[in-house]
Amino acid sequence: MQSWEELEAACRGCTRCDLHKSRTNCVFGVGNREADLMFVGEAPGAREDESGIPFVGAAGKLLDKYLGAVGIERESVYIANILKCRPPDNRDPLPAEQDACIDYLRAQVKLIRPKIIVCLGRISAMRLIRPDFKITKEHGVFFEKSGFALCAVYHPAALLRDPAKREDMYTDMKAIAARLAETDKPAALESVL
Repeated sequence: MQSWEELEAACRGCTRCDLHKSRTNCVFGVGNREADLMFVGEAPGAREDESGIPFVGAAGKLLDKYLGAVGIERESVYIANILKCRPPDNRDPLPAEQDACIDYLRAQVKLIRPKIIVCLGRISAMRLIRPDFKITKEHGVFFEKSGFALCAVYHPAALLRDPAKREDMYTDMKAIAARLAETDKPAALESVL
């Protein structure tokens, strides 16, 4: 298994898809590398591309508020995206781009061994939970996969566009905090992605 340093260096030097040509920074991931709770979004946005840190823009600030509201410190979790480079104009990641980048996320999961993986938004959920995942119907529902507990919540950017979903997000985050308090780390790691 690669070390964190080897994995991050490989990711920063990646040329597997054309997104590397337009990136300012590779947005590898941030947080506690022994986290019990891991959040996975779809791809970096403009602020993330500038800083190299996931979820630092308006959506990230909203995520921070939800974490605080349920008593979870951002420093205690790990946050990453499926894609490590920003798609042009923040468009949805293409399947080929996801395929090119998914091994970096798999390696991060293997190194971290989180109790719970939370998909931020439908694209992450469709990749990690099930291709036909319906975020409006299945947000907050837990799934067991390869010894991990996975669920999906609305992407914070969607909440900025549609504040009516914010109460659902709060309910889901409370359930995640409760699940985190009662879940043990998996004894054996199998491929989750």
